Amino acid sequence: MVSWLLWTAGFLAFPIAGVAGRTVAGRVDSPIAALVGGLITGAVIGAGQWLVSRGRLRPAPWILATALGMGLGLLLGATIVGFRTSLADLAVMGAVSGVMLGVAQTLALPAQTKRRWWWAVAIPILWALGWIVTTLAGIPVDEQFTIFGASGAVTFSALSGLLLQGLLPVRRPAGTAPVDAAVMSNS
Repeated sequence: MVSWLLWTAGFLAFPIAGVAGRTVAGRVDSPIAALVGGLITGAVIGAGQWLVSRGRLRPAPWILATALGMGLGLLLGATIVGFRTSLADLAVMGAVSGVMLGVAQTLALPAQTKRRWWWAVAIPILWALGWIVTTLAGIPVDEQFTIFGASGAVTFSALSGLLLQGLLPVRRPAGTAPVDAAVMSNS
């Protein structure tokens, strides 16, 4: 439960990432702005997610995967919809961006992650949902942000956190061995 709450609180990285991406690249109204803004935004989100993962994700692979997935995803998604910002366009852009991000992050998950490809399947849906929630919340998405707003970020973080809880192995404190259920029942 604590891991899920921390992951959900990681939504705070999204607005910070959006400000950083926008400061460097401006509005997402061209391929270069989408790529650069996505790379910067993704690096900040990846760093935030790594911090709240409590050591369950390796920092360099996760941050790099998030930056590259977000940069390429935003470039592809925004270009496909012609940089438009209607609800339908942002849902498509989010899904396309989420495909790239989901695959990149899936490859960065720890090797012992069970059913890791569920992450790649879920992220396009959750990324599109983040944009839908933000748009329906009345955020002025026509300003062509690099990432959805805090309302979409909370939604994304809470739902992806539930999935991550089921996928990532539980970390045990250093020096402790896993407890065998058979040993416990014989005690």
